[in-house]
Amino acid sequence: MIRSADERFTTAPPAMALGALISQRRDGLRQAEQALVTFAEEHRAAMTGSSIDDLIEVVTGVDAIRHRFLQVQQAARTQVRSFITAPFLAVPPDENTAEPVAIGRGVHFRAVLDRAVLAEPGIVADAVESLRNGVRLRVADRLPMKLVLADADLGLVPLAVTPAGEPGAVLLHRSGLLDALDALFETVWRTAHPLELSGPGGEAETTVELGAEGPTDLDRKILALLLAGLTDQTTATQLGLSPRTLHRRLRLLMDMAGVRTRMQLGAHATRHGWVEPPAPSRM
Repeated sequence: MIRSADERFTTAPPAMALGALISQRRDGLRQAEQALVTFAEEHRAAMTGSSIDDLIEVVTGVDAIRHRFLQVQQAARTQVRSFITAPFLAVPPDENTAEPVAIGRGVHFRAVLDRAVLAEPGIVADAVESLRNGVRLRVADRLPMKLVLADADLGLVPLAVTPAGEPGAVLLHRSGLLDALDALFETVWRTAHPLELSGPGGEAETTVELGAEGPTDLDRKILALLLAGLTDQTTATQLGLSPRTLHRRLRLLMDMAGVRTRMQLGAHATRHGWVEPPAPSRM
């Protein structure tokens, strides 16, 4: 508010009233980010030559694991990599509040999903949202563990339930063991099947019939899930379709591709960019 000559108040322009305050807050956040980088470098330097107890931290209980899970992602500066398996004990994918915040500051996310996870309720909708946010997803036949890696500095590995009935996990700092988990992730990533659940434009598709120029977004989701190894029933359930509708759409896709079998349809879909091609096998 600004006083006029006759002592009455008039409304000030928002840019004048709030601009200075926003600039101050922005400067404060920038200084906090710079301080965080400095503290992180000092912490990494202090960890060099630390004892085993300093490199491995045991975490027990759902709340403690959830807290560490979010902290690991918050600590990432460049990338977060993860293995996702069921069941979800601490943080279901749709409750991972740290992911969008980290993406907003430029952190890249890559995740490999155990094939069985795709049968979990709501997981496909969550995967679509993650893909739209820039997360890269792949599917593996079977993953050996749950895993979250922040850069090459931190790793969280959930463990079996303790004798007391509580879930446990270990938080790993930079070490030879963390290097091994880093290599394990990259090996699995190279051989996993890319998951792409939307068309090139990323827009939702609501039409029932095939588009004139190619498969719809729904068709791409059907193909992606079937190529990832899901059954017809599970694919239909995840996409909210009846088995009859699923089969009808597959029949339309085969007609469009000019093929007679699902194997031929999969090959055609891969060649023509309807879905991501599978990763090359490495023996």
